[in-house]
Amino acid sequence: MLAPEPFFEPRGTPFSEFHRIKALGELGHHVDLVTYPIGRDVDLPNLRIFRSPRPPFVTRVKIGPSAAKVVLDALMLFTIARRALAGGYDAIHSHEEMGLVGVWLAKLMRIPHLYDMHSSLPQQLSNFKFSGSQVLRAVFDAAETRMVGGSDVVITICQELQDTVTAMGHGDRSILIENVMGGDVDQPPTLTPDAVRERWGLPADAPVVLYTGTFEAYQGLDLLIAAATRLQRTHPAARVLVVGGDAGQVDAAQRGAAAQGASTVVFTGQQPAREIPAFVATAAVLASPRIRGTNTPLKIYSYLRSGTPIVATDLLTHTQVLNPAVARLVPPDAAAFAAAIGALLDDPAAGRALAEAARRLSDECYGREVYLRRTAEAMSRLAARSAGALASAPAKEPARR
Repeated sequence: MLAPEPFFEPRGTPFSEFHRIKALGELGHHVDLVTYPIGRDVDLPNLRIFRSPRPPFVTRVKIGPSAAKVVLDALMLFTIARRALAGGYDAIHSHEEMGLVGVWLAKLMRIPHLYDMHSSLPQQLSNFKFSGSQVLRAVFDAAETRMVGGSDVVITICQELQDTVTAMGHGDRSILIENVMGGDVDQPPTLTPDAVRERWGLPADAPVVLYTGTFEAYQGLDLLIAAATRLQRTHPAARVLVVGGDAGQVDAAQRGAAAQGASTVVFTGQQPAREIPAFVATAAVLASPRIRGTNTPLKIYSYLRSGTPIVATDLLTHTQVLNPAVARLVPPDAAAFAAAIGALLDDPAAGRALAEAARRLSDECYGREVYLRRTAEAMSRLAARSAGALASAPAKEPARR
C-alpha cells in the first residue's frame, strides 16, 4: 500500500487509510504500508509500516498540494523500489497521487492495482487555492485519467467521486465505500463532558455548539465565527466550541474572532482523536460550515451516530449524505447558519427528532457492517482481476503470492 501522507495523523485521508487497513486486516489480508517519515506508528493486525527517508527541515505536512509533498513523494520512490524488489506481493493499493506510481509498478510486476480515490486531484488545486494555472490543471487531469483508467479496481469515498469515475467511462471497475468510520479510533476517551466544560471554562448550563476539524479555508471556519457573532446577540449563554487547528492557526482564528467581537467562541486547539467523543457528547448542536469541495466530511458519519442534531451548509459536500429529515441544511450564509442553530437551541424536541432520524439513517446505510462488506467486495474484484491476468499470462509465468 502506497500512502503519501503523514501516517498516522488525526485528519482526513490518514483516518481513511487507518480504517481501510484495519478492515483489510480483519478480512485476513496482510498490508505492507509505504508512507512518509512523519506521523506516529499504529498497532493494527497484519500491518507493517515502511517509512521513506526524512528530508532535512521537513517536520510537518500541510493538507493539500505543497512543495514539501513533492520532495516527500520523490523520497518515497526509494522505499517503494526496495519493497517491490523484495517481491511476494499479490496487489498494489495506492492512495492519492501515488496512484500514478502504483499503476506503473503494478504493470511492471504483473499484479493488479487498486486506486483508493479520496478526492479529485484537479479539484484540489481550487479547494486549497494552490494554483490557478491551466497547464498544471491539465497535468492533474491527465494524471487522474491515467490513475483511474489504469487501475483494476477503484474505491471512491463519496457519490460525487463515484459519478466522476462513471463519467470517465470506468464505472464498472469502481465501488463506493464511504468513510463511515470517520475519525473513530479504538482507544477509549479519557475526558468526560464535565471535564470538557471545566477545562475550557464552559458554564454547566451553557448550550454548546461544536465544530471539529481542520482549519483549511474550505472548511468554512470564517462562516462559523461570523455566525457566532450573530448567535451571541440572540443566545448569549451559548458557547461555540472549536476543536482543531495548530497553534498558529488557532492564534490567527482567535484574532479574527476578537476583531468581530465573537466573545463566545472557545478554541481548544488540536485534540487527540480518542477525546473527540467527549466533545461531541458535550454539544447541543453539531456544526459543519464547509463552503467548498464535494467530498463528504469524515465527521458527518460520526455526527449521524451521535444523537445530537446537525446544522450544515446546503451544498453537495453535505447533501450527498444529509437531507432535511436528518439535519438543518442552510445556505453558506452567517445569518442563516446562526438562525438554524438558534432555532434548534430553542426547540430541543425538534433537535431530538432530527438526531433520531440521523441515527436511523446511519444504522441503515452507513454502518460498519456495510463498510466491511464493500471492502470485501473490492478485494474480491481485485482477486478476480488477478486470476484473469494469471490465466492469460504465458505458461512460464508462475503464480505469485
